[in-house]
Amino acid sequence: MSTEARPERASVRLSPRTIVLYAIGSLGTGGYATLPGLVLTYFLTDNLGVAALAAGLIVTSAKIWDVVIDPLIGAASDRQLARTGSRRGFMVTGALTLPLCFALTFAVPPSWGPVAGAICVLLAFLATATAFSLFQVPYVALPAELTGSYDERTRLLGWRVVVLTAAILLFGAGGPALRKAGSDPAMGYLLMGIAAGVVIGIGMFIAARTAGPSTASTRATDRAPATASTDSGWRDQYLSGFRALGRSQPFRALLGTFLLQALATGTMLAGAQYVATWVLRSEDAVTLVFVALVGPALLATPAWTIVARRLGKERAFAIASILFTLAAASITAAVWAPGAWIYASVAVAGVAYAGLQSLPMAMLPDVISHDERASGPGQAGTFTGIWTAGETVGFALGATAVSLTLAATGYVSTVAGVAVEQPDAAITGIVLSFSILPAVLMAASLLTLRRYRLRRHDIDVETSPGA
Repeated sequence: MSTEARPERASVRLSPRTIVLYAIGSLGTGGYATLPGLVLTYFLTDNLGVAALAAGLIVTSAKIWDVVIDPLIGAASDRQLARTGSRRGFMVTGALTLPLCFALTFAVPPSWGPVAGAICVLLAFLATATAFSLFQVPYVALPAELTGSYDERTRLLGWRVVVLTAAILLFGAGGPALRKAGSDPAMGYLLMGIAAGVVIGIGMFIAARTAGPSTASTRATDRAPATASTDSGWRDQYLSGFRALGRSQPFRALLGTFLLQALATGTMLAGAQYVATWVLRSEDAVTLVFVALVGPALLATPAWTIVARRLGKERAFAIASILFTLAAASITAAVWAPGAWIYASVAVAGVAYAGLQSLPMAMLPDVISHDERASGPGQAGTFTGIWTAGETVGFALGATAVSLTLAATGYVSTVAGVAVEQPDAAITGIVLSFSILPAVLMAASLLTLRRYRLRRHDIDVETSPGA
């Protein structure tokens, strides 16, 4: 295996242009992660009249589809890199097809009935998920190829998370506002779907420019191994992902941690609209919830970068996880005393959320570089395919957990324009799914994080001249 490219990657400071273009991609990732997680289950239960359990199954089915295709896309992306020197083709395809699919997801009118509506939403969301995976899997692979520096990756992913948190605010607050701008709920959801889909697609298309041949040029000597690992059938491509899991202990530890945390944050995201409507007694309060979450996160992201440089990424990650656990657990008191104080707890969670987003994404390229030393380069897409599938599972099961809680506590679904009252048990279930459940999951993630053993000196040794 050639080592000539490594010091070159490690010594180059990323240009502001590269960082900006890459970070803009988080308009896409933030929008796709936020709006469906925030309003899709609510759209199904409170606009189309779909039962809560069925709504959860619809969201989960689309995410399971992601789990199936992400490893294949990852291996195919590695193959494209080996053949063309770029991952751009997949990213552009996803950027061009997602806007239409996203708009169609929210284009179903209540007049079609719950069954037809549920089927149409499922098909449209499956297509949306496919388009997003075509972009996201190679997008997550890029940091390992853009730089080999431990601190430069933290810097790159830190700025990405600044844009990500801004995107969460934009879509989390702007989406519900657009929903209200329509002449009726059905038109409002359609307007939201069209506008959000276009913005997501633009962000994805701009970020695809960082995947040009220059990205791979510093790895020209590394391309041959990728061809060998990906010129095989789909079964071998899945097996390559399992082999990556089996041989990389740091990857298993980081992936397990991130999966549990995606489940925790996905649970809070899916429950936010229900908390706004039934606990804070205002459907529009979801905007304030997101402002409380994202405002502090925007300010805290640079601070987490500084903490990571001084203490190490893994320690900063643990601190952020503990802070989020405490903030989420405190919201449990809303069962007995609901009120505006919830925003303060959400704000503390927002400070932690900035670290939960930037730090594991900065650690993943370190894991990939560590694996290259023993297994050869050219397999970043394989790692990120498994990673994206794990993230998807977490967010999908978060929505499922909320749906199961609603179903178990007697939540009453309805169609747009029809007023209902929820039983006390359902409101209690909403609060618990927004508080104690994510807190327990976040606490569990600390156990897997303890098994992550890569440190700064491990990465710096691997990327230094002569390593």
